[in-house]
Amino acid sequence: MTQRQSSPSNSPAPDNWDAQLRKGSLELAILASLWPEPLYGLGILRALRERGRIEVAEGTLYPILNRLRIDGLVVSEWRDAGTGHPRKYFTLTEPGRARTTAMVAAWHAFSMQMDEMLSPVHEKGTDHGNTN
Repeated sequence: MTQRQSSPSNSPAPDNWDAQLRKGSLELAILASLWPEPLYGLGILRALRERGRIEVAEGTLYPILNRLRIDGLVVSEWRDAGTGHPRKYFTLTEPGRARTTAMVAAWHAFSMQMDEMLSPVHEKGTDHGNTN
């Protein structure tokens, strides 16, 4: 009987790890971008880039916004911004604000746990059992 090993394609490659981490955090970043005020799509992309140094393609943003709208976390409305064409603005709903607050709390708790876990890696001048 031969044992099957899982193929490498079942898990992200190490060089893709940071992309997976960003992808998992993107919903929170989008909700947080809407916290101060309603924004249209390009405004959200700018907020992500300027406040969080997060680059997101429009093709990634709009499906997430649509899912957030379906989930009742944001509402959208067309507004004439005086530019000659209306823009679709997104606003956090009360459930969206509650979800964002809960996600931020979970993020902080997880971040503190990871900081503690990673602290030995950040220690400088420690041998960590290396004999080389």
